[in-house]
Amino acid sequence: MSQPTVAVIGAGWAGCAAAVELAQAGAQVTLYEAARIAGGRARRIDYQHHALDNGQHILLGAYRDTLRLMHIVGLQPSQLLLRLPLQMRYPSSSDGMDLLAARLPAPLHLLIGVLRAKGLSIADKLAIARFASAARWMGWQLNVDCTVSELLDRFDQTDRLTKLMWRPLCIAALNTPPERASAKVFLAVLRDSLGAGRSASDMLLPRVDLSTLFPDAALTWVEKLGGSVKLGCRVTSLSRVSETWQISSGEHQAHYQHVVIATSASAAQSLLTNVDPALAANLDFDYEPITTCYLQYDTHLTLTAPMLAMVDDPANQHWGQFVFDRGQLDPTQKGLLAVVISASGIATNHDDLETSIARQLAEVMQMPELTSPLWSKAITEKRATFACVPALKRPPNATTHRGLWLAGDYTESDYPATIEGAVRSGLAAAAGLLESVSI
Repeated sequence: MSQPTVAVIGAGWAGCAAAVELAQAGAQVTLYEAARIAGGRARRIDYQHHALDNGQHILLGAYRDTLRLMHIVGLQPSQLLLRLPLQMRYPSSSDGMDLLAARLPAPLHLLIGVLRAKGLSIADKLAIARFASAARWMGWQLNVDCTVSELLDRFDQTDRLTKLMWRPLCIAALNTPPERASAKVFLAVLRDSLGAGRSASDMLLPRVDLSTLFPDAALTWVEKLGGSVKLGCRVTSLSRVSETWQISSGEHQAHYQHVVIATSASAAQSLLTNVDPALAANLDFDYEPITTCYLQYDTHLTLTAPMLAMVDDPANQHWGQFVFDRGQLDPTQKGLLAVVISASGIATNHDDLETSIARQLAEVMQMPELTSPLWSKAITEKRATFACVPALKRPPNATTHRGLWLAGDYTESDYPATIEGAVRSGLAAAAGLLESVSI
């Protein structure tokens, strides 16, 4: 059987995953990407000779498909990711908590971590145990979806625990506030963290920029297997012509037997408007932003841990929720801090935001010198993720059109809009395509 020709539109993590899987199976792949850098909404940005990311990300040890694909394209995750035990740690000078899972088999790793946790009362610790026990008994599933806040109320979680652990975990994982976030999806994330084996619950922090972490190597691998990669090549239209799909990019046109649309949902809408208006209409999601504020200080600056949580308080211009010490991840970035603001409508411009973040750091760390960084840069992804609300309808990878597939973190899944969610979607689209042609 001849090699099927496949166009993958979009070189984000879903598109790269689909392209690698298809090329591995012998398909003739052409990968289109409108930007000059691969990675989509998890990519490298070059800023004044600094390689920054458009958003700081945390991976989990449970991201089995992402880690597997990294190995396939010749990468060593152990060298590119700093592995930390599951934790929720605040600066020692703040009125926070310090929970660090033990290096023991599950569920002892979490039990000992909770018993040793600082900043939590007996009531808080019993609340964690009650929630984890009930969730495990439920199989980490709900028959009827509700909000995360309603779920927490159902299991009598304390206000302090909600403020210091459940709320930041929900926002970090789903990029949606708990009062609006899906409890079903939140439980799926907790299943693979709090409820999983110790190594699966580990947090993995990238030591390199996000494009280097996988997408760049994926493009090289696809080309090595005979595929073609077209960066800076925006696909402007898609149409069915006889038994093939015609792709237009500028003045150029090409025909393929199969197409995987691996763009954002909003970009997929544009491509599908003339092909399938009903499907395009079903991709009309609400979105949540993510802002990452980078602040460069003297290279001698270091925090007490690579990652620390902070309490956001917009009324007092405290926007930051997590701060990462990039110098502990990458020696070339000593003194660089990355502060993440998820699911927050920031009522200020970037210049004022950078000033506010520096002031917040100085206050919570009790380090006045942090008010004056050498330089700062705030980067906002306005449509970073879909709003992960209860009972949200998400489209399957397969469409009703022969040879046309969707891939992206917004497709049907029990996972939120994460790197692993995108990768799994890309693999699912590739698997369905390959099964349809029986390679």
